[in-house]
Amino acid sequence: MAGSISNTAAPITSSLSKLQSLNGLFAIYKKQGPTSADVLNTLKEVLLREAGVQNPNPRKRRKQSLKMGHGGTLDSAASGVLVVGVGNGTKMLSTMLAGSKKYVAVGELGKATDNLDATGTVILEKDFEHITRLDIEEKLKVFTGDIMQVPPLYSALKKDGQRLSVLLKKGHKVEAKPARPVTVYKLTLQEFKPPLFTLDIECGGGFYVRSLVDDLGKALSSCAHVKELIRTKQGQFTLEEHALPEEQWTLEHILRSLQPCSDSELPDMIHTYSIHTFTLSDNRTIDVY
Repeated sequence: MAGSISNTAAPITSSLSKLQSLNGLFAIYKKQGPTSADVLNTLKEVLLREAGVQNPNPRKRRKQSLKMGHGGTLDSAASGVLVVGVGNGTKMLSTMLAGSKKYVAVGELGKATDNLDATGTVILEKDFEHITRLDIEEKLKVFTGDIMQVPPLYSALKKDGQRLSVLLKKGHKVEAKPARPVTVYKLTLQEFKPPLFTLDIECGGGFYVRSLVDDLGKALSSCAHVKELIRTKQGQFTLEEHALPEEQWTLEHILRSLQPCSDSELPDMIHTYSIHTFTLSDNRTIDVY
């Protein structure tokens, strides 16, 4: 009987060791609904179960058996590319994902919500029949290049160590963060079928698509909110080429797509950035578990 137990334990130990030895970055597909942190925890649980760990607790921070984090939070209502760092790869999230991000956003004119997307409560309705395709294309020029943007109140930005969105849900009064510089490399109108319009966006770190759509609605003498948001590129990772769907969240598929890192590639220190950039500090927007 002892021999039987030993034979069973050997491959489990081997699989877990292989999983724990991973160092690098890869991308997964995040669906609409769960938070980015929830998706990461699900990924960890799936991988630990595959490695033979019984009743894995992906939220356990102490004596963790798998070091993993994500870079660049996606709102729960958004979908698309979510880049994951494993092992020493978590230390590369701040440096290797500093490139541009691409989004496809569907906005809806005539309605504004408290959190600037379709999951929020409608707080304002205004006429939009006067808006033409040309009007939108002209206004988009104002939001292209180096601009100043006020982050939304409902965000992962923090005050006194707590996310603004959490404070708002608890009934606390939250003041808007000051406008800050962001960069929009490319901004085009893909489709216009009132009240809906579709934007192609390429931007740098710290940029909020929800704020863009809200500001655009105001600039058009109306209001608007994000109805659907898809991230199609993050750093060097694209939705079509790199993002693993949930059915491919296996050690085999991750090994195939992993971009490994060596000790020489690791940064000397981890910097703290705002949301949509990356951090591994206590005030982080990269959630490392």
